[in-house]
Amino acid sequence: MLVRSVLQSVSIVSLLFTLAGCATTPSDSFDETAYDEATQDESTTRNVDPLEGLNRVTFKANDALDRWVAKPLAIGYKAVAPQFVEVGVSNFFDNLGELSSAVNNLLQGKPAAAGRDTARFTLNTFAGLAGLFDVATPAGLEKNHHEDFGQTLQVWGVPKGPYIVLPILGPSTLTDALGRPVDYFMTPTSYIEHDETLLGVTVVDLIDTRASLLGADDLVSGDRYLFFREAYLQNREFVVKDGEIEDDFGGDLDDF
Repeated sequence: MLVRSVLQSVSIVSLLFTLAGCATTPSDSFDETAYDEATQDESTTRNVDPLEGLNRVTFKANDALDRWVAKPLAIGYKAVAPQFVEVGVSNFFDNLGELSSAVNNLLQGKPAAAGRDTARFTLNTFAGLAGLFDVATPAGLEKNHHEDFGQTLQVWGVPKGPYIVLPILGPSTLTDALGRPVDYFMTPTSYIEHDETLLGVTVVDLIDTRASLLGADDLVSGDRYLFFREAYLQNREFVVKDGEIEDDFGGDLDDF
């Protein structure tokens, strides 16, 4: 079971190549001022990104893999797949993610959010044809922000650790990387016994996710490595704090 062993050793279901970690970044949560300041503050870089030299090498390899493999596949998928197919595939994988999100919400002490995730999964699975149709949102069960075990660890007080770029998996922090295997085993697809089926599901998930990010390519500017690093770190702070960002005067700002 070589394929299964490899897929279990890394959270390949969340394989997003270079754009990993930025997939859920809210469009208004990236602070360009903070980005400019970070590019000029060497002390901040040393504290946040002590492995920058190695990270840049890995990032360059991931970027090339994305440019020559993932992106062309995503463009081809967008060209041939009808819109309703794209929506259905995205809904299917989003629905599978509701289970791990529910568990992590519960571990973070948010039973109401966990209950909503569970209710969405149940309704969409049975009334939405295994999640191909999102019937929960029209029914009043709005989708929560996805919660993962890396967020849970930080909520428990575990420091996020240094920024690292994982081969193939992309941007991360040490704590987020440690949480990936836990999230993988909370995903139903990880228990598919048939190697070819597991690989096929994984590839479809990858291509669908990359296709959803094609429009984000035009937002990247300046030093690509720094752009992705700051976007990832700012987004992680945003989601760990559930959108509540502390201002300079000690208050809390809720972006929503």
